[in-house]
Amino acid sequence: MIKVVGITTNNTFYVGSKERNFRMNEFLAIDDEAQGRLLGEVVEAQTYNRFIPLDIGGDFVDSSVLISLKSLGYDLSEDTIYIAKVRLLKEAKYPVLTGSDVNIPSFEELKPIIAKTSREKGLTIGIIKNTEVLYDEMDDDLKGVLEIFEEEKIEPQKDVPFILNINSMHEYPHIGIFGGSGSGKSFGLRVLLEELMKKKIPTIVLDPHYEMEFGDSSHYDFKDSFKKFMVGRDIGVQFSEINGMDLKVMLRSVSELTESMEATVDIIHKKGSSVEGLEALIDSLIEAIDLGRDNIQKEIQNASGEELTHYVYLEDLLDKYERKVNIMSLRGINWRLKQLINQGIFNRNIDELLNALMDGKLCVVQGSTKLINTFSTYLLNKTYRLRRDYKDSLSIGGDADYFVPFLIVTDEAHNFAPKAVPSPTKSILREISQEGRKYGVFLVLATQRPTLLDETITAQLNTKFIFRTVRAQDIDTIRSETDISPEESKRLPYLTTGDVFVSSAELGRTQYVRIRKADTTSPHKENPFDELKSMRNKIREDKFKIVEDYLPIEETNLMMTAKNISASKGFDVSVDDLKEILERLVDSELVVKEKGFLGDKYLRKEDK
Repeated sequence: MIKVVGITTNNTFYVGSKERNFRMNEFLAIDDEAQGRLLGEVVEAQTYNRFIPLDIGGDFVDSSVLISLKSLGYDLSEDTIYIAKVRLLKEAKYPVLTGSDVNIPSFEELKPIIAKTSREKGLTIGIIKNTEVLYDEMDDDLKGVLEIFEEEKIEPQKDVPFILNINSMHEYPHIGIFGGSGSGKSFGLRVLLEELMKKKIPTIVLDPHYEMEFGDSSHYDFKDSFKKFMVGRDIGVQFSEINGMDLKVMLRSVSELTESMEATVDIIHKKGSSVEGLEALIDSLIEAIDLGRDNIQKEIQNASGEELTHYVYLEDLLDKYERKVNIMSLRGINWRLKQLINQGIFNRNIDELLNALMDGKLCVVQGSTKLINTFSTYLLNKTYRLRRDYKDSLSIGGDADYFVPFLIVTDEAHNFAPKAVPSPTKSILREISQEGRKYGVFLVLATQRPTLLDETITAQLNTKFIFRTVRAQDIDTIRSETDISPEESKRLPYLTTGDVFVSSAELGRTQYVRIRKADTTSPHKENPFDELKSMRNKIREDKFKIVEDYLPIEETNLMMTAKNISASKGFDVSVDDLKEILERLVDSELVVKEKGFLGDKYLRKEDK
């Protein structure tokens, strides 16, 4: 028997039982005589017996709870008493009636809340924890659809699957994924990307850590669902397409521009020109200003042929630009432009990536954080404009080419959109966070430090996955930006890896979820210490292969053996090299050393 006890509100109250313990985030149904059947969720639970005074802690239960328990026949001095704090899923009109019966709701009652969409329309991310009592009742198409890791073991699904309603993003756009190191954040991001590939949803992934590889899968073949692009090798900026604003944004990614530099860019850059042409123009302008008009005219009088043509060109540049630009601004632009050229960012275009997006593929953009930050400024502006121009064209009856809706995903998002710090990518991400919903462009931003993420962008993330977080600053940010309860925020530092609170604006509440087992693995999954041990073993085996055909080896015969090995292996092995190899193999116990009258003798351990 479970009863509502103590003073209640129309949102939270306590329930008590002496037969049944309570679990965090499990669902309960309350039969209120005045308001009918209400649904709630356990947000805090404790157990008491005669060895623990009920007023311990001072704030979990109060005198009204104790009085209710006694009135219901509980012997507070003898019984084990289970008490839970419950929060209603939907606020009631009136405070819940004390003494109301409490029981377990059916799956059909909870289905509109915990299974709002089908697997075909949503992304199967994991399980809703503590819902195993509903498993037998739920729809067959929700059973046996995933596996989870529990205590290093793969376990079959026993709970209701958590399905993210991707179709609701046009109303509740953008997703944030927050969690500290080792919390399961990157694992959860991988699962989300797998689901996007299964649904063939066009996606751009900025991957500065080279982690987003999906070729190795035992359950699902993703090889044709994603494509990797290395900045500077596979994709880059087609310089002839960029305008002055694009160029200033890219130059700013190297270092901030002064107002004079920005004005100079507007003067010297012409859309359609080549990067080589602009570089040559700037170099020539700097040379012309350094020489000065008088020196150039002297050179013209004495020069001939190509030299004459060159100095006449420098004089023409002075006539055209001398009063419009200054040498310091030109030098600043020149240095920034050469930095971009050296990165190889202008060697390619993005045509192949655009085609892959149109085919519904997940496009992984790889490179260093700085290089991706520079390139993504162009990439995101370009793709967002293509989609926006198409949608705007529809509104006015235009004929712009079709471009697909798409998602933009990145880990370490605070590096691309930092709070209170200039960043070339931040402006386009901020624009998409505020306007992208109208055009079908959405963000998925993951970070270990939500406090460092631009506040304007954070406020637009309508769905947030909150993994284990220990920093007080980040927990405060999460509490201010989500509907996570005070009780749930206290649990954040202690969440098990892979467990996550999902705060959804669509649902208006937070769900407690465990991420499913991923179909693929990260290329960086191997433990570095296992890697170290494996490499050492390989080195020892390679060294043993060099000498094994020549064992046993007498110390007096090292020189001849070294010559024979050098001749047969095709590389030089000196006597010192050979002796070092043998000593290391002795240390590793692959070879033993015996002392004899003529000196040391090296032989296989099994031949000893």
